[in-house]
Amino acid sequence: MTPAVKKPYQRWALTGLAALSLLGSAACAASPTPAPGAGGDAANAAEPDTAGSATGDYADGTYSATGSYQTPGGEEEIGVTVTLASGSVSDVQTEPMPSNPTTELYQGKFSSGIAEQVVGMPLSELNVDKVSGSSLTSGGFSDAIEQIKGEAAQ
Repeated sequence: MTPAVKKPYQRWALTGLAALSLLGSAACAASPTPAPGAGGDAANAAEPDTAGSATGDYADGTYSATGSYQTPGGEEEIGVTVTLASGSVSDVQTEPMPSNPTTELYQGKFSSGIAEQVVGMPLSELNVDKVSGSSLTSGGFSDAIEQIKGEAAQ
């Protein structure tokens, strides 16, 4: 008997909603409210604007996570390691974790092309849809990036 494939879009939708919820919570927690009467001059006001919006308030360092995604053959995973410098991606490595030859092919293609798409980009702006012909693997990459954003948030 072949196992029934659950609705992959339903899982993606729930994962997306959970990620948005976490991002919303992180954004609220990362936005301090100034004390009344503190720092009302223009010099003090400019400092938080440039630091907060340019870097997305992510701490420099190297972060790793495993992202999962749904394929027609079932759930797959890919490992992602990102190095951040000034809130931007300075290096990215992926660890393919295929469970079948087709996934191995697509994760390999994805891994060979991801660095040129994301190195130099602010972590807060990463949005990968398709890399080197692999579109489903980007779902696992995005899942891992959301975990990394949560870990790197200051």
